[in-house]
Amino acid sequence: MNCKLCTQKAIIDSPSYCKKHFLKYVEQTAKQTIKKYDLLKRSDKVCVAVSGGKDSITLLYILKQLKYDVEALAIDEGIKNYRDETLAFLKRFCKKHKIKLIIKSFEKEVGKRLDKIVKTGNPACTICGTFRRSLLNKYTKNYDKIATGHNLDDEAQAVLMNLLKAQKSLYDRQGPKTGKRKGFTQKIKPLYFLKEKEIMIYSILMNFDVPFTECPYAKDSFRAYVRDELNLLETQKPGTKKNILLKYLKNKSAEKNKLELSFCPLCGEPCAEEICNSCRIRKTLGLIA
Repeated sequence: MNCKLCTQKAIIDSPSYCKKHFLKYVEQTAKQTIKKYDLLKRSDKVCVAVSGGKDSITLLYILKQLKYDVEALAIDEGIKNYRDETLAFLKRFCKKHKIKLIIKSFEKEVGKRLDKIVKTGNPACTICGTFRRSLLNKYTKNYDKIATGHNLDDEAQAVLMNLLKAQKSLYDRQGPKTGKRKGFTQKIKPLYFLKEKEIMIYSILMNFDVPFTECPYAKDSFRAYVRDELNLLETQKPGTKKNILLKYLKNKSAEKNKLELSFCPLCGEPCAEEICNSCRIRKTLGLIA
């Protein structure tokens, strides 16, 4: 099988591209998403939320190559034999590419490492996601945009998860970018239309040497179940994931989210209830009074 654009041997099918044209395809897809959905302006200062995985590293590299003003923010949740390795890789990668890296930890910011929190019987992914989002919002006030490495697979999973959980407010706020709301830095997803497989191949061809280590808590999550079922559907009916996103974007409610926000009296961050989820969990864990 040859590349659809030249006579070289293809390294991937659907679409069929050689190495040169595949790398260009990935970069152009991200660039076109940025342009089509007006994700970035040249004057924007961008914080890339990085985990040290293939998605966030690919995003960080592409935005840097496109000459956007980028810095990286990593959250150290405190997961033994996992986060230490990815943080070490991140430090090497950012040093090589001359990108400022900021690291914030659960232990210092929340009061306890995730490994210790889950020993109390609390659900790892719920706790981790809440604290990560809280810290990401807290430390990006001076940026114009937060860029995350969510890919097509991630977003198709999120659409189904929020439908299955009947979380309409979250469902309505999905897409290549979030709306602009007081107290929040706008989030963008330039890799929105790229498959996880494509990003993995890109990172390998670019010799990023990303540590392909899955979070030890991820296997027990609701997302893992949805991911496996969706992968099965994709195998049986190729294009299912992309069609989910295209249908979602086409039918997305035009009505603006009218959720009234106030500010948490404990930490000062925006919230929809009396106190924010992060402080509510910290109170439950006895980390704050």
